[in-house]
Amino acid sequence: MAIIISVTNQKGGVGKTTTVVNLSAALAHLGKKVLMIDFDPQGHTTEHIGAKNIIDDPTKTILEAINGQRNLASCIIATYLPNLWLSPANLRLGQFNQHNPVGKQFALKNSITQEDRQKFDFIIIDCQPSLSLLTLNALTASDKVVLPVQAEYLALDGLTQLILTLKEVKQKLHPNLSILGILLTMFDRRNNLSTEVKNELEKNFGPDLFKAIIPRAVRLAEAPSFGKSIFEYDPRSEGALAYYTLAREILERLGM
Repeated sequence: MAIIISVTNQKGGVGKTTTVVNLSAALAHLGKKVLMIDFDPQGHTTEHIGAKNIIDDPTKTILEAINGQRNLASCIIATYLPNLWLSPANLRLGQFNQHNPVGKQFALKNSITQEDRQKFDFIIIDCQPSLSLLTLNALTASDKVVLPVQAEYLALDGLTQLILTLKEVKQKLHPNLSILGILLTMFDRRNNLSTEVKNELEKNFGPDLFKAIIPRAVRLAEAPSFGKSIFEYDPRSEGALAYYTLAREILERLGM
């Protein structure tokens, strides 16, 4: 039965898509069956994994699944990597945010059947960088949340606000939602500010902070332009090691 994980932050540019693709690829390399759901109208997960040009029908996306026009299984494509699948997105997904939220908060949850969950070990959702109706849907469909936080001072304030938002969602809509971990991204060990942010996160969030730290790395930034995860682009790089370490840490936290 799949564990559903949202990777979310209300701030853009913190490494959400990079984390979704490379964490999913790491888990796939470890033998886990993983479905990525691209839930951002920008479609960056779809582009990052090189799927943008292999989609044979632009109406077989996650939008059709949450609108009830297709079942989720028909909106899933295989990637080049064994054990890794994708439900793609394009700009049309943004139409969903125009709905009145009443009665639409659970559209994604309702589109994922028990049969769908039994096919995978993980379903990992790349959220829109805002508290939109799409993001709310991702959270109500998820068991766990991963919070990527950039190693910058203002990110700490944003994280506090995000955790308050998650508590509200938990209280009003989804009492079983929980934080799997906070992930420090774009860490530069040569930068004193990065170290200060890391120390503040350790002091304030302690056990919730993953031990794995994602570095600011050129190879991680280059991989999307080749439509590859870091494991196919440069498997011996610092970024590949970091995401492999994160995947192992998540499996340990989940008792898997």
